[in-house]
Amino acid sequence: MAATTPQQLTKDLLARAHSPDSVNRIYNEKILHRALHLRPSSPPPAAVNARTARRKIRDQKKARSKARPKPLSSRERRKLGLYDIPKDGQKYSIYEPLYELWQGYAREILGRDIFRRGPEAAAKLASAELHGALTEVVRSRCPGRVGLKGIIVRDRKFVIEIITEKKGIKIIPKEGTTFRIEVRPETTQTASDSKPFVFEVLGDQLMLRSADRANRKFKQHFLPDL
Repeated sequence: MAATTPQQLTKDLLARAHSPDSVNRIYNEKILHRALHLRPSSPPPAAVNARTARRKIRDQKKARSKARPKPLSSRERRKLGLYDIPKDGQKYSIYEPLYELWQGYAREILGRDIFRRGPEAAAKLASAELHGALTEVVRSRCPGRVGLKGIIVRDRKFVIEIITEKKGIKIIPKEGTTFRIEVRPETTQTASDSKPFVFEVLGDQLMLRSADRANRKFKQHFLPDL
């Protein structure tokens, strides 16, 4: 069987709808000498490529500048040591101004309750921010911790870190520990009102983050483990 050429196949298809004379005429006039316009598939000139690449880089930089950085996880914060106090910063004298600021903050929260005292004043301070407060351990399941006194530099969920005058940073578990905190009245008050307001707070009731404790109301109730 002879091989069929593309020209013969085209004529055979035209013969299905046209007469033999029309097939030759259509093929010679509309198919044989008709120019075939092909779309160029080659890449654009180098100048166009370079301009497009520069535009793409500018758009990527603009998108990165508008994008918000992803917050660090707790594990990444610990790995970077963002909350660790460096050795040269573990000095009691550095945090004494912070203690004075906390005294003013505590007096502002208490208001007149600093002179009336009572459970309402204690509840206010138990819900307050404790960073900068001077605290002393008065009861603890570990006798070696009793008597530790220092400024609170980090209030974590289960432990409190204090800076002492002679022993540096000390980490004290909240569970089973009672802390004593003192608030001094203004020095312009009379001698009868100059007595400091001293209260004791149970560490078991402080086993929250300081941000979560701010909106919590503490109630007096019996704790059987004391």
